[in-house]
Amino acid sequence: MPRVRFRSPFDDVTVEVPEGTSILDAAEKCGATVGHACGGVCACSTCHVWVRKGLESLSEQEDAEADRMDQAFDVRSYSRLSCQSLVGSEDVEVDITQESLQAFLDENPDLRHRLEAEGKWPLKR
Repeated sequence: MPRVRFRSPFDDVTVEVPEGTSILDAAEKCGATVGHACGGVCACSTCHVWVRKGLESLSEQEDAEADRMDQAFDVRSYSRLSCQSLVGSEDVEVDITQESLQAFLDENPDLRHRLEAEGKWPLKR
């Protein structure tokens, strides 16, 4: 089974998933900090990730995802919406974008408050 690795300033976790699993479902399985304000139905861009490895193994981007990516922040040639990206046979590595981290912390205010108190959020650049 392929593995999906999630990297962010707060975690670096890997999970093994069956082919055809969305990157978002993989994130949910291992507790990675991928936001998803719309619940993973391609109605927002908060699950935006940068695919650093395995991009060519993912399902092809469809028109609905491309339309949503037009609303995302800091889009790159290796950007995908994790709710629309299905894992193929290869391992995948993704960086969780600041947009997605913000959405995740908005969805999890207790964690956001703890990180703020520890001086770890917002990220210092």
